Amino acid sequence: MRTLRDFGLALASGLLAAFAFPKFNISFLAWIALIPLLFVISRSKPGRAFALGLTAGLSFYGLLLYWIPNVPAHYGGLSLGFSLAATFGLVLLLAFFWGLFGLALSRVSSLWPAAGFVLAPFIWVAQEYALTHILTGFPWGLMGYSQSSNLWLIQASALTGVYGVSAVLVFFQGSFVYSLTRRKRTPFFIGLGVLAAFHVGGALSLGPTNPGPGAFRAAVIQGNVSSDFFQGQVPASEILKQFEHHMNLTRKAADEGAELIVWPEFSVPLCFSCEDPLSRELTDRLLSYARRSGRTLVVGTVEVARLGERIDHFNAVLALQPDQPWTEYHKMHLVPFGEYTPYPSVFGFVERMTQAVGEFTPGAAPVVHDFRDMNFGSPICYEIIFPSLVRQFVRNGAHFLATVTNDGWYGATSAPHQHFGIAVFRAVENRRYLLRAATTGVSGIIDPWGRVVSKSEIMTAAHLTGIVTPSSRRTFYSRFGDVFALFCLTMALVFFILSFFLGRHDRQGKKSRQRIY
Repeated sequence: MRTLRDFGLALASGLLAAFAFPKFNISFLAWIALIPLLFVISRSKPGRAFALGLTAGLSFYGLLLYWIPNVPAHYGGLSLGFSLAATFGLVLLLAFFWGLFGLALSRVSSLWPAAGFVLAPFIWVAQEYALTHILTGFPWGLMGYSQSSNLWLIQASALTGVYGVSAVLVFFQGSFVYSLTRRKRTPFFIGLGVLAAFHVGGALSLGPTNPGPGAFRAAVIQGNVSSDFFQGQVPASEILKQFEHHMNLTRKAADEGAELIVWPEFSVPLCFSCEDPLSRELTDRLLSYARRSGRTLVVGTVEVARLGERIDHFNAVLALQPDQPWTEYHKMHLVPFGEYTPYPSVFGFVERMTQAVGEFTPGAAPVVHDFRDMNFGSPICYEIIFPSLVRQFVRNGAHFLATVTNDGWYGATSAPHQHFGIAVFRAVENRRYLLRAATTGVSGIIDPWGRVVSKSEIMTAAHLTGIVTPSSRRTFYSRFGDVFALFCLTMALVFFILSFFLGRHDRQGKKSRQRIY
C-alpha cells in the first residue's frame, strides 16, 4: 500500500510541476510541486528513489511535451504510433535525469540527513546542467523556466543563469520537507529567508524603463504563415503573395518609426545565395527597400554553399544594411531529427522525419551583425533554449539580441508559449533587449530585466514596435557563464562519490562491532 502511495505522490509531483508552465501558467505550483517527490525520496533507498524520480519525470515531461507527437506525424509523414513511441523514448530519456536526482539525493541523505536538505538544490542543478549538455542536449523543461513571469526572482539569472532560479525553488521545498520529517522549524524558516532575500534582491536590481543612450525604435514582424506552406511545391504566385504581405507589415512598422525590422524564420522562402529567378527577384526587392528606406532588415533565410559536388544548406539570418554589404549568421545548434539526423548509424531509419524540413549544416561561429554604431546577435529558434550559446553573442560584442523562430510546427499548443518564456531568461541573463519574431507567434520585445514590452497573440498577423536601448554592460553570467551550475555539479559529484566510500566504511564498522560483541 505504501509503495502504491509513494509512486502516486511521485506521479503527482511531475504533473503539478508541468502545470506550472505555459500555457497552464499556474506558476505558483512550482513552489510546492516537488514536495511530494522529496518526501518519498527522503524515506526511500537509492534504487527505489531512482524509480520514484523516474516516475515523476515521466509524468512531468509526458504532460509538458504533449505537443511533440503531432510534429513528426503531420510534417514527417510518420505514423502516429511511431511518433508516440519516439516521443515516449525522448520522455524516458529526460525522465532518467530526474531518476538520477532521486538516486543521488537518497544516497547522500541516508548518510548526512542535514546535508541532504542543503545539497538537494545542488544535485537538482547538476542534473539540469547534464541535461543541457549530454548528447545533443534538450534543456526545455528546466524548473526555473516556470518562473518567467516572476520578475523579482528571475533577476538571479544575471548571476547564475536559469539554474539559480531552479536552485531556489528546490531549496525552499527541500527545507520544508526536512522540517516536516525532522520536526524542526529552523530549516523551513531558513528556506523562507532565502526565498525573501532573492525576491528583495531582485526587486532592488530592476533597472529603469525609460530609454537610455543610443535608443532606437525596432519592430518584429509576424506574418502568420502556416508551416504547411513549406510542405511540397509552393507556386511562385503564392510565395510572392506572402512576400508582399510581409512587406506591407514592414512598411507599417517603418511608418511608425522602426529603424530595424526583424522577419521570422522561414516566413518567406528566401535565399540570397541562390541563382533562380524568383530568389533573385526577392533578394533584389529586399536590398532595394533597405537602401531606399534607410532601414535595416533582419531576415531568416536558407542559404547554400557549393564545394565541388557537395552542397551545404544553412539555416541563416541575414542583416541587410542600407549602406553596406549584408552580414550572415548560420545556425550552430541544429534541431535533432528536424534539421539533421544525429548519430545516423543508429537513427538513420528515421531520416524521413529530418527530410520534412531539410538536412542542414551547422554554422561555425556566433557572428554578430552591425547596426549603426552597435552590434547585435541573432540566435535562431531552438538555439534560444541554450544559455551558454546565447551568451557567446554577448561576449562577441552584441549590444542587443534579435531571435527569429518558426513555432508554426506546433500549432496552437503550449510549445510557442513555453518557448517565449525561455527567451525571457536569455534577456535577463545577459541584460540585453531581446526582439523575438515568430512566424505564427508568440512574437515580442523583452527588456533586459525580463519585462515584456510588447507581445503578440498566437496565430495572428502582427507587427510590434518598441524602443530598444543598446548595452555594452556584461553581467556576471555573460562574463563567466555556468560557474554556478559547474559548482553545483562538482558538489553533487563529490558528495555522491564520498557516500560510496563512507557508506562502505560504515558497513565495515558495523560488521566489526558485530564480531566484537
